[in-house]
Amino acid sequence: MHERPRPHDLVRLRSSAVARIAADAPAWALASLQRAPWAAVRRAHVGEGVAIGLRGAGREERYAAVARDEEIEEVATPEMLVELAPARRHGAFDALATVAREAKARGLQAGPIGAAGFELASGVAALHESSDLDILVRAQPMDSALQSFARTVADLPVRVDVEVGFADDYGAALLEALRGGELLVKTPGGPRVLPAFSAPAAAVQALVAEAELTPKPALVDRRGSGAHDDLSLELLLRSAQALRTTFDQVFSAARGACLDVTLRERLGSIGREGEAAMFRASGGVNTHRGAIWAIGLLLAAHASTGSSDPRSLARAAAAIASLPDSSRGTADSHGERARVRYGARGATGEAQAGFPHVVDRALPALRASRQRGAREAVARVDALLTIMRTLDDTCVLHRGGEDALRVMQTGAAAVLEAGGTGSAAGRRSLDALESELLARDASPGGAADLLAATLFVDSIERGTWS
Repeated sequence: MHERPRPHDLVRLRSSAVARIAADAPAWALASLQRAPWAAVRRAHVGEGVAIGLRGAGREERYAAVARDEEIEEVATPEMLVELAPARRHGAFDALATVAREAKARGLQAGPIGAAGFELASGVAALHESSDLDILVRAQPMDSALQSFARTVADLPVRVDVEVGFADDYGAALLEALRGGELLVKTPGGPRVLPAFSAPAAAVQALVAEAELTPKPALVDRRGSGAHDDLSLELLLRSAQALRTTFDQVFSAARGACLDVTLRERLGSIGREGEAAMFRASGGVNTHRGAIWAIGLLLAAHASTGSSDPRSLARAAAAIASLPDSSRGTADSHGERARVRYGARGATGEAQAGFPHVVDRALPALRASRQRGAREAVARVDALLTIMRTLDDTCVLHRGGEDALRVMQTGAAAVLEAGGTGSAAGRRSLDALESELLARDASPGGAADLLAATLFVDSIERGTWS
């Protein structure tokens, strides 16, 4: 069984998919599928299955459809296609050889997309005499190797259009990625402008990245609302953007400040104002209270110490969290009541212990997955499962008690032991875990908050977007 395709991958469809899609598609699409049952994966939200696009002979012949997972016979990534020998001579293929060599020399992953990629995968002529070469490069927008790579492709006799793919299915034009400042990106939810990179902006983006990550068991993601009847992806994204001012204020208050009670009480006040902003944006729904606490502390630690080292940030955050806040009052939340009832550590205890689920579990898991070559979404979901495996999640305890917590922990362990979400067995175990959690109306919201904190720390450490 193939790994779940991502944007710009090509998929070969089974005959059952061809028959189903052709029933509603225009005549040219059926002829195209009969000639070569290949389609490109689109960057779009779909509830179930994979968003695909069919191409015909002309630019006007494009058709959007959805392929079910079981209808996909084969997946071809741009990186795989670069290894294939073209069946004919074309200037774009001549340029591709140079592009691939130059990308490899700079440590960049690159491969053909568009007409060149389709022709290499299907064997059907798709490039016209004057066609450009479309390329996907996997790199962070701030990667210094992109500058010299851009100069190289600009000198080629064939026009080369490069998209930089980064984070979880984000993409930006090469010149846009090199421009600095605000960054116009394509996302599965549509175009978006990322502000110039900064620690507060990275805090907001960590919340966005956690919300969009798919699939997450019983949590809101691109597929739907999970175990929640009061949350949606749109609501989480709106809430995240509403917290930008809060994170700006946290950073300003903590920048160069001593880790003392004065700072603790100032941060507490900012955090409560942030919660109010969150509730205004969400219509009274608790979308990010736990994440405001966790990411706010880590952001303040970064601003105060100037460090980007995860363990240093966690230690400083723990020092802040351990200080008293005389204005806080008595905490009253579902999580706090579950913490008291079940004797769990809770969000406060996790912070005061130095965020062990972030620095000792999730971050190492994230790095290990990347080193194995896993796609970013797989690495992030496996990091989430690593948190779920041992966390006494007060959200789960509140919703389903100790039975639901055991289901979460043993189910997460089963996914990881089956090979993680990048394996067929792991995905089956993930589906089983989600079914068990949904049956108990249990959502691992505490683990999701800690994943967002993990993505924030990772972003600060690497100096780029999560």
